[in-house]
Amino acid sequence: MGKRRIKHVTVIGSGIMGSGIACHFANIGCEVLLLDIVPRELTDKEKAKGLTLEDKVVRNRMVNDNLTASVKSKPAPLYNNSFVNRISTGNLTDDLSKIKDTDWIIEVVVERLDIKKSVFEQIEKYRKPGTLITSNTSGIPISFMNEGRSEDFQKHFAVTHFFNPPRYLKLFEVVPGPNCDPEVTDFLMEYGEKYLGKTSVLAKDTPAFIGNRIGIFSIQSLFHTVKEMGLTVSEVDKLTGPVIGRAKSATFRTVDVVGLDTLVHVANGVYENCPEDEHKDTFKLPDFIDTMMENKWLGSKTGQGFYKKNVTKDGKKEILALDLDSMEYVAQPRAKFATLELTKTIDNVADRFPVLIKGKDKAGDFYRKSFASLFAYVQHRIPEISDELYRIDDAMSAGFGWEHGPYQVWDAVGVAKGVELMEAIGKKPAAWVTEMLEKGFESFYTVKDGSTYYYSIPDKDYVKKPGQDGFIILDNLRANAPVFKNSGVTVHDIGDGILNVEFTSKMNSIGGDVLAGMNKAIDIAEDRFDGLVVANNGANFSVGANIGMIFMMAVEQEYDELNMAIKQFQDTVMRLRYSSIPTIVAPHQMALGGGCEMTMHSDVAVASAETYIGLVEFGVGVIPGGGGSKEMALRASDTFEKNDVELNRLREYFLTIGTAKVATSAYEAYDLGILRKGVDHVVVNDNRRIAFAKAQARLLADKGYTQPAMRKDIKVLGQQALGMFLVGTDAMKAGKYISEHDLKIANKLAYVMAGGDLSAPTLVSEQYLLDLEREAFLSLTGERKTLERLQHMIQKGKPLRN
Repeated sequence: MGKRRIKHVTVIGSGIMGSGIACHFANIGCEVLLLDIVPRELTDKEKAKGLTLEDKVVRNRMVNDNLTASVKSKPAPLYNNSFVNRISTGNLTDDLSKIKDTDWIIEVVVERLDIKKSVFEQIEKYRKPGTLITSNTSGIPISFMNEGRSEDFQKHFAVTHFFNPPRYLKLFEVVPGPNCDPEVTDFLMEYGEKYLGKTSVLAKDTPAFIGNRIGIFSIQSLFHTVKEMGLTVSEVDKLTGPVIGRAKSATFRTVDVVGLDTLVHVANGVYENCPEDEHKDTFKLPDFIDTMMENKWLGSKTGQGFYKKNVTKDGKKEILALDLDSMEYVAQPRAKFATLELTKTIDNVADRFPVLIKGKDKAGDFYRKSFASLFAYVQHRIPEISDELYRIDDAMSAGFGWEHGPYQVWDAVGVAKGVELMEAIGKKPAAWVTEMLEKGFESFYTVKDGSTYYYSIPDKDYVKKPGQDGFIILDNLRANAPVFKNSGVTVHDIGDGILNVEFTSKMNSIGGDVLAGMNKAIDIAEDRFDGLVVANNGANFSVGANIGMIFMMAVEQEYDELNMAIKQFQDTVMRLRYSSIPTIVAPHQMALGGGCEMTMHSDVAVASAETYIGLVEFGVGVIPGGGGSKEMALRASDTFEKNDVELNRLREYFLTIGTAKVATSAYEAYDLGILRKGVDHVVVNDNRRIAFAKAQARLLADKGYTQPAMRKDIKVLGQQALGMFLVGTDAMKAGKYISEHDLKIANKLAYVMAGGDLSAPTLVSEQYLLDLEREAFLSLTGERKTLERLQHMIQKGKPLRN
């Protein structure tokens, strides 16, 4: 057969998962048909309208209500709300025949085998041969679902297990059926990674697959440990959160969000269906879980779980935690451990693990016991749930947000040390672990020539981890000497004549060292290379300018130094735009303030779909001073020829800054004018972002890149625009929508974007607008209210954002 293309997808079942999956396929440009059952009875509203069960609005009520609720939910399932137009809805009675024209059918109905088999039987009546058919089940064996189906159905049938919410969680478990064609398995693995932006993990048809099997074991193990060690709920969450590279919600808060009933369902499934599991008893529910289930204390959905919000007699809100001995909700003191204090200066999470297991307090005991239990468990899951150890790490990172999977944690501790920890709790190393150590292999992973290799048990040697050719992982280049390095940046040669600038400051904030490093990188690239990429693999691209530096200069009234610092920022972003080599900025996650300004001044931006980008300087009482205000005026000007309503267009760009709008995805950034349609690119799989950015730099260089001339043709509207803005801001102040200080900031921005107090529309240069911008920024830093806001942000440790 020819190359398989996915243009149209049908999702059967419109609940939370089904609607979420439908939305994510719409995100990537597919047409989607979302189907659900016909309601059996009318609602009171429908009866009042005189509707019957035969009316289409009634027959499609369930699917339409579910999709509407999904689109309105937070976090948003769509990159851009307009993408909902790619989804059409229907019901299984009237519209199932439409699947004859679809490329992929995904079943997401209730977890009952009889219902699933009934749906598959109906699907076989209309499905054309060769159409993919997958189930999102997380617990029903494929052989049961396959039973009685045609040969073609079985050849094209697999489980594709998304994690909720489908847009955000990256794990995509592919579990082929017993008769599934290997070509189908390979296709699903590639499609998940390349098109859906997921980490595709090949799993076996075992209870809970990989992610939930290890994830639920880890949580269940903690349920038992918390009682044994006399720890509190809040103490465990302190120990199992960001300090070890896990989500802020840690363990018990995560269970509250997911729902205790969901966790219990998976745990019971493993306990009942894994009789050979040597840790089977870990999946037995402790008494306090039984009590919580009886009381319907299921978490957020029921208003209380391990935590409960409470209002005191004097009206103050507080969060109480469940005391697992008394089963009462109590105020728990802030958890504090001496061991954690030792890790405060260690930024790299992997470097904390050896310190944590040496702790001499209860925290040290906890880490030794919990890590030992985890290591003991995962070593025996090969080959039961996976033939390769890296798939277990990938599943935990992508599905549960662990920065380091179990084998990566074990590596950080040391494989031999991990064995020692296991033996201390009476667990023996698996035969393959002992053999590996005896053969002189001291780690599960190693890096060679910029690629990750893992220890393969059958090969008894390191094997290159597949799928890396489309990735550039900067951590894998650490063994190579950097081209340049200072305290703010590291510059890598990423091959094919392209350099990469990686920010290394705290939270990737942009200060003097970053700017100096950027200029040095451009110097080097112009001298010896063909292009420059600005990107990193950190938690965020950049949270903006170093506000601590700005605050200190403003407090000391060192306005000459501050003026020079702002000019250095402006000159650097302008150099990005007007260097003699192509520059590509590749943001991801938060790209705020200065990070946004950097992005807007590249030749081409390559943004991860999950990029939250915006000019947020209003939040600290200033306007964008690193070229952002100028750039928005320039981009507004570029739309004037296409649009007669110049004032309205300028106002849109003004409001983007004035309301400190942050795009909730890269696609939304197009609507805000931060990314340019037809110029800038969006990459759904963040792992491919840097490699794609490098390819764009190479492409521009190969086309024959010529250094552009600075713009002198920016149309500003002068008094005409300024008058409109001032009337608007005065009205906002009069209506008490903004403060006196907000009025000052808005009017300063208005002056810049209008091009000053010019009597008529005029063509001006970028430098003219940059000078206006810098003057306005400096004047605002002298305001007491601005200094107060800056100080507040610094004390709270917040990035430069609203």
